Amino acid sequence: MTTQERTTIPTFQGTWSPRPESIDHSSGSSRPAWEPTVAEVLRPIIAVIMGEQSRVRFEFWDDSAVGPASGVGSVVVHSPDALRRLLWAPGELGLARGYVSGDLDIRGDLVGVLGGLRDAAPRDLHMGVALFVRALRAAQRLGVIGAPPERPHEEAVPRGIRHSKRRDAEVISHHYDIGNEFYELVLGPSLTYSCARFVLDTMSLEAAQGAKHDLVCRKLGLHRRPGMTLLDVGCGWGSMALHAARSYGANVVGVTLSTAQADEARRRVSQAGLEGQVEIRVQDYRDLAGETFDAISSIGMFEHVGRSRMAEYFEVLHQLLGPTGRLLNHAISSVGGSQLGRHSFIGRYVFPDGELLDVGDVVLAMERVGFEVRDVESLREHYAKTLRAWVLNLQAGWDRAVELVGTRRARVWLLYMAASVIGFDDGGISIHQVLAVKPGSDGQSLMPSTRIDWL
Repeated sequence: MTTQERTTIPTFQGTWSPRPESIDHSSGSSRPAWEPTVAEVLRPIIAVIMGEQSRVRFEFWDDSAVGPASGVGSVVVHSPDALRRLLWAPGELGLARGYVSGDLDIRGDLVGVLGGLRDAAPRDLHMGVALFVRALRAAQRLGVIGAPPERPHEEAVPRGIRHSKRRDAEVISHHYDIGNEFYELVLGPSLTYSCARFVLDTMSLEAAQGAKHDLVCRKLGLHRRPGMTLLDVGCGWGSMALHAARSYGANVVGVTLSTAQADEARRRVSQAGLEGQVEIRVQDYRDLAGETFDAISSIGMFEHVGRSRMAEYFEVLHQLLGPTGRLLNHAISSVGGSQLGRHSFIGRYVFPDGELLDVGDVVLAMERVGFEVRDVESLREHYAKTLRAWVLNLQAGWDRAVELVGTRRARVWLLYMAASVIGFDDGGISIHQVLAVKPGSDGQSLMPSTRIDWL
């Protein structure tokens, strides 16, 4: 069995045992007694990179190991190809390629191991000359120097001008057009791919997603009168549009660049008997013109816009709103902003061209085009809890997920969501709802005097 065929599932917490068919003993223990183990060769390098107090154990294909047996878990290196990948792409991208391809696994608490790697490793994994020479000698001893293994085809390398319409459509398709059934398996029946809001700790994921949609509707003032018009930018599978139409009688236009999303959203609208209230389009936000809405929601879409297009984005939305119209922008944020770079796991496999912007910059950009910002709320802890629920959904439905999208793409999702839990837990990334209004010519906003109107 090749490493590409391994279907071992790293669990979110607790321990796991590899499935019998995933274990390859072919390179096992024919090593001469005088030859050092893989662990003995690599121990000095691991000590430099991870420190002496690492909580993570490293286990190798010859059954040797480095690190604590009672730590948070283990990185299990099945094949020399994993080390070869690291030689060609040191750090995060090489590790991700090894994991996605099945050259290495993670045993134990997946989030704990990823956190242990993050905590121990230096921020900049570019090696100094001395460490590089040591690593090269170790690679020679282990016989892993050679051409780079083929990178997993799930990796995206988009072409064209960054954030052009064509390239944006390409990267959206890469992420979203992989099958609606897979997304329902991961996200649950609400089919909502954004942070939920757990009003009660005991809430189910589906109920918490409903609570989030309700909060957005009330922040936008849709409860003021039936029949208000809502534009939902990046409407996904139509969950927000359906909630606004069902609960508040809103007339909704939802736009997405994903054909697969639009098809499923239209099916759900038809099933709910709301064709007269909800219209779903495959349309770029830059092509919206000549319409006026009472409110606009942008939930989990802004990360695809980019800093260079931020002013244009808010200008387009400002022009689409009537006087006293409200905009709610719900987006992942990062202090100082950050691009999901070409050498990052998420930038290559999950969100090509994605950018996380500083919420302060978002507020300023809104104000510069004429919005008055009225409320900013962080839901950071809620997103960590949402991601944990998605991870558990994927693990529970692992066999079906593999049938739907293949082992490698399922591994991409498991790694991406578990790593994201860490980011939201420790505050490395956050998520903010920014509520703004387009005042009338006389400054009238029709905003409530307190937040109690939407709580």
